[in-house]
Amino acid sequence: MTRTPSPARERVPLPIGIFDSGVGGLTVLRAIAARLPAEQFLYLGDTARLPYGTKSAESVTRYALQAAAHLVERGIKMLVVACNTASAVAMPALAAEFAPLPVVGVVEAGAEAAVRASHSGHIAVLATESTVRGGAYERAIRARRADARVFSQACSLFVALVEEGWTQGPLVEAVAREYLQPLLTEKTRDGLDCLVLGCTHFPLLRKTILQVTGAEVMLVDSGETVARTIAETLEQRQLACVAGARGRHRFLATDDAERFARVGGRFLGAEIALTDVEQVDL
Repeated sequence: MTRTPSPARERVPLPIGIFDSGVGGLTVLRAIAARLPAEQFLYLGDTARLPYGTKSAESVTRYALQAAAHLVERGIKMLVVACNTASAVAMPALAAEFAPLPVVGVVEAGAEAAVRASHSGHIAVLATESTVRGGAYERAIRARRADARVFSQACSLFVALVEEGWTQGPLVEAVAREYLQPLLTEKTRDGLDCLVLGCTHFPLLRKTILQVTGAEVMLVDSGETVARTIAETLEQRQLACVAGARGRHRFLATDDAERFARVGGRFLGAEIALTDVEQVDL
């Protein structure tokens, strides 16, 4: 098993490894890089097997272990599970397989942020089918606030809309209203005040979702919380890059590097050069 080398022995700073089923996790990379601009990042999008959100827990765990193993073989100092579905079902397996490598997932971070944001304790989670079915967000939220009331809604069409670049307009708003109507009913009756964006694609729909829910509902995505957790972990383990250095992003995709570069730029908020994307097999 590859071990995390000590900082003193590193000649070239090791990157932080991040994986997702596709390009959605680039929203997480964007938040981490904004907080930690000196860090190097190696991002893997398993585009050949997306979406993870409709797969069984067994399949998702297998895919996650394979993606993580590839990143570890390349040499990383931390693993970030940017996929909500993989974070919901595969974290125990990943932590056990790659110990003592630090492994950070988005579900725990999202739950932490939701509990801090909600005054009423009535929290809704928008996610994929697998994430909702597994109940990971509900468990993580209630572990932090026992009296929380959590309502989850699977929103699989959101993923397809964002992948096509459709984030606003009448069609997108109609889909959002269809998904959110049960939550709005709960809101009217019980005071819903926080909504967790439990998929890395969903932050790109923030404006449309707020048009439906109203600005009084706080929207939470785990990117910024994950970034804070990573910063703290790097400092504790003396793995942080020297401040002032300029980090670099490298990208791996398991299918269609051209589409990864083209679509991924919308999620990262910056152009991705095709020459920076390497197609790999897992």
